[in-house]
Amino acid sequence: MAQSKSRMTPFTTKTLEEALTAKLMLNFSKAPEEATDEEMLKACALVIRDMMASRGLEARRKTRREQKKKVHYLSLEFLMGRSLMKNAYNLEILPQLKEALENLGFKAGDIFEAEPDAGLGNGGLGRLAACYLDSLTSLEIPATGYSICYELGIFKQKIVEGQQVELPDDWKGLGAAWLLPKPEEIQTVHFGGTLREFWDNGHLHIVNENATAVQAVPCDMVVAGYGTDHVNTLRLWDARAARPVDMKLFSRGEYAKAAEEEAMAKAIARVLYPEDNHYEGKSLRLKQQYFFVSATVQSIATKHLDTYGTLKNFHEKNVIQINDTHPTLVIPELMRIFIDEAGMNWDEAWDITTKSVAYTNHTVLAEALERWPQNLMETLLPRIWQIIVEIAGRWQAKVENFYHDPVKTQKMAIVWGGEVRMANLCLAGGMAVNGVSGLHSDILKKDVFKEACDMEPWKFQNVTNGIDHRRWLSEVNTGLDSLIRELTGGDDYLTEPMALQKLDAYADDKTVQERLEAIKRANKESFAKYTKRHHGVTLDPGSIFDVQVKRLHEYKRQLLNVLHIIHLYQKLQDDPNSITQPHTFLFGAKSAPGYFVAKRIIRLINSLADDIAHNPICKDKLQVVFLENYRVSLAEKLMPASEVSQQISTAGKEASGTGNMKFMMNGALTIGTLDGANVEMHEVLGDENMFLFGLHADEVEQLKREGYVPQRLYNRDESLRRCLDALRAGFRDGVSYEDLYQRLLFGAGGSAADEYLLLADFRSYCEAEQRMVETYADREQWNRMSVHNIARSGIFAADRAIAEYADNIWHVPHK
Repeated sequence: MAQSKSRMTPFTTKTLEEALTAKLMLNFSKAPEEATDEEMLKACALVIRDMMASRGLEARRKTRREQKKKVHYLSLEFLMGRSLMKNAYNLEILPQLKEALENLGFKAGDIFEAEPDAGLGNGGLGRLAACYLDSLTSLEIPATGYSICYELGIFKQKIVEGQQVELPDDWKGLGAAWLLPKPEEIQTVHFGGTLREFWDNGHLHIVNENATAVQAVPCDMVVAGYGTDHVNTLRLWDARAARPVDMKLFSRGEYAKAAEEEAMAKAIARVLYPEDNHYEGKSLRLKQQYFFVSATVQSIATKHLDTYGTLKNFHEKNVIQINDTHPTLVIPELMRIFIDEAGMNWDEAWDITTKSVAYTNHTVLAEALERWPQNLMETLLPRIWQIIVEIAGRWQAKVENFYHDPVKTQKMAIVWGGEVRMANLCLAGGMAVNGVSGLHSDILKKDVFKEACDMEPWKFQNVTNGIDHRRWLSEVNTGLDSLIRELTGGDDYLTEPMALQKLDAYADDKTVQERLEAIKRANKESFAKYTKRHHGVTLDPGSIFDVQVKRLHEYKRQLLNVLHIIHLYQKLQDDPNSITQPHTFLFGAKSAPGYFVAKRIIRLINSLADDIAHNPICKDKLQVVFLENYRVSLAEKLMPASEVSQQISTAGKEASGTGNMKFMMNGALTIGTLDGANVEMHEVLGDENMFLFGLHADEVEQLKREGYVPQRLYNRDESLRRCLDALRAGFRDGVSYEDLYQRLLFGAGGSAADEYLLLADFRSYCEAEQRMVETYADREQWNRMSVHNIARSGIFAADRAIAEYADNIWHVPHK
């Protein structure tokens, strides 16, 4: 463990034992020898929560006393994972906690393993938010994250007969120990109703009458930073009805109707991303977004008024960062509060709003740039709709005056064709717009938001994503952490991640290479034991661990990976000696419940895995494993064991990626396209330390313009043709994937044939995999490349990204 840099009162093993014993007695009326693992887990959470809460109080007092500017980070997801080990690590008491648990008769590993992952996110967006919250705290920036306190989160994935089945993920049974309810800070959010307008003292007043009120109850999760006493908060809003039961209806026997408001309120905080392919789903999603935005803005404004007595300096003391378009309604909600409650005129309110809000875009995919039906917005949020109409009209006039081009006016409109376009509302109402990698930001400026960038170029910036390197390297890969400390002369890299560069000097040191290889082998063996115990799968630690774990989406091209595996499988059937190095392909992914194609790809992976597992020719040569219910705690075990990182999205589609950074920090080598942050990885690694393949982003666009015909590739490439024909034939389970075959060659459901150019990149991808296998056989070269990857990964630390936000967008000081 690092030597403490924090100013906190040290906790010893003995004081932790005493605190845990006292907490068990007070909360469960049990002595340690009587307590279950779950009770001890809760006791640990309560003890550590108390430590952080007291420091949080002092941090808030200091912020208020010094009138510091605050950062408010709004995200519909915060994929926090497990909190016990992370908080103990950041508080620098992890060794003492482990020892205290053992002394009290518990196995520390069992206690840590009993904690559920907090069900507050889904993928990279939420994990990024969690990493940023850690860095905000470690850099001593006063900040609060805001989201919804989901009851069930996304879902728990179960694979049944090869297919994804979604089960409820009730994480709050044990996870609620980290939550601090703050009922005294409840906010009320209104939906529907009618507007009444009247003039008084020369000011137009607008009152929303007969609206449905939902109470937003704050549940705070305290976040400790590393090497500091500073503490920040993740505020999660739970929903409850202002009137749980209508007693008049109940008395008349209309029991279900009497509890309608309560049911509606509970639905808001029930599930992350309810399906929106029907009106009810769209309505619930919009309710979720406005619920957490309105509660958040009301809370921020109330606290600001308590401190300063006015909202006129709001922008000087607050900055609100919108993480993707989900929190966009913060813009009209700020306007509502400034105009309706603070009595400002439009121009003053707009000036403050546009100096307070910044927008991070996370995707170039059209379906992710949210659009809401106008009639839904009018009905559900009548006052917000009024304000959006006014913003839209003024923005449209600005665009028309600048361009005098109806085509550009239409593209940049906020309200058009019966829809409200949230990304355009962000462009109009934000002080800054940033992408999350160099390539992504260029695409935003030159294509997706070109017209807005040409009109207001000063708004557009880039902040390449980063990851919490303390969690994703030091905490989860203790063997590598020890080696780094020894070689770099200490633990400086924990707070100065660029210190990892010192490792470059050891890339040719054979002793270091051998030690690194031994660490990787131990991690692989540990992961193999985990998969055997929890998944019933036997892995060969002597095989290449070739890994693709991320959300299942067609642009991420898990299907391209599958086609290559089919290619290897067919080669092996043609020639049993074609594979000399055992090769294990590991997949982990969840598909959105309504994403049919993604769910079919999951089934295909499992069909192929089953076929290979039952073919004797593949024994000790080829294996495919789908890791059920991929999540943060599983990733923490997998990343240190991984050797090959699959980052194979269609060039120009992946905004950044953060999994690629976690793999790199743990010494895995990347097979990837020049897409997202892979481009910046390539800048620091060069061709010689990764395996690049495929079309570049400009070549992708050129090929599509010229007219891409995948059938031509099918006709002239025998290997590709055999792979695609295998989809039609299916595998030993008797399932045909004719639909995927048709989708790739001819298109389906309005999608172009091979929309994400899998077939165009197939040959290049197979060659990159072959280069990787050949390199793997040269252990000296492989380990040298691995050292270079670790050494040059410091630039992808979240501390660097947050410092850039602080310096260039938020204008707040940091450590």
